[in-house]
Amino acid sequence: MSVVTESLAPARSSQKLALNWLGLLPFFLFALAFIIFPSLTLFSGSLFDAQGNLTFTNFLQLNTPLIVDAYQNSIMLSLQTALGGAFFGFLLGYAVVYGNLPRWLRTAIMTFCGLAANFGGVPLAFSIIATVGRTGFLTAFLRDQLGFDIYALGFSIYNPTGLFMAYMYFQLPLMVLIIVPALESLRREWREAAESLGATNWQYWQYVALPILTPTLLGTTILLFGSAFGAYATAQALTGGTLPLITLVIGTQIRGDVLGNPGLGYAMVLGMVVIMAACIAAYSSLQRQAERWLR
Repeated sequence: MSVVTESLAPARSSQKLALNWLGLLPFFLFALAFIIFPSLTLFSGSLFDAQGNLTFTNFLQLNTPLIVDAYQNSIMLSLQTALGGAFFGFLLGYAVVYGNLPRWLRTAIMTFCGLAANFGGVPLAFSIIATVGRTGFLTAFLRDQLGFDIYALGFSIYNPTGLFMAYMYFQLPLMVLIIVPALESLRREWREAAESLGATNWQYWQYVALPILTPTLLGTTILLFGSAFGAYATAQALTGGTLPLITLVIGTQIRGDVLGNPGLGYAMVLGMVVIMAACIAAYSSLQRQAERWLR
């Protein structure tokens, strides 16, 4: 009987392993269909000009002023919204975890963050236009009831300021969703040990909590940067493509508008892929460091 049992054990183990890999099959198919194959298509498409001739000109044209300016604008906007979202999101997350909020309010905040973090694109642009556009209800209320015309002071949602506000709408909630579990993972024993040694609350955060949370904070900021860097629909709906962001310039090139060159668009996308891959690699590395403490 023992011999039979021992012979069946490896078979069961291999069968379980096969089932585990079978569960990963949809993921691999998804990655192949929407990541690997499109990346190969982009690379091959970037090697041809508008007439179908093999060329490396598309990569050389990445140094043109329009494209360099588009990359710079996208990087600056993404960096600003990532830092803003990380800072204010951390403050809100701290209030949720340590602010002694009522349970219903904490639940409401987390529910809203879960919805807002996934609310982007054209619906978000429409909501902002309906709220603080030139004829938005908040703009009209401030102008008609309080005599305060924000557009007379130079405010506009159709420029980088408006895009910053729009991006912050989903950047801040995303930061809250990620940082709250990290804050909850800080063990009470660490604070008690610090206080037993005479540390103040500020010293605890300066020398214990923040060093532990630093990989998570940096990794989440990088994640927010990547989220803003790849955004397209919100910027397109708000600015109509007038603001030179790399995603909008790529859309113009690939659609084949006036003087459009799909090959150049593919080359620009590859540049974005390189930046996004660097973000993913940095985020993964920081997450591994964070997991050493926050387990």
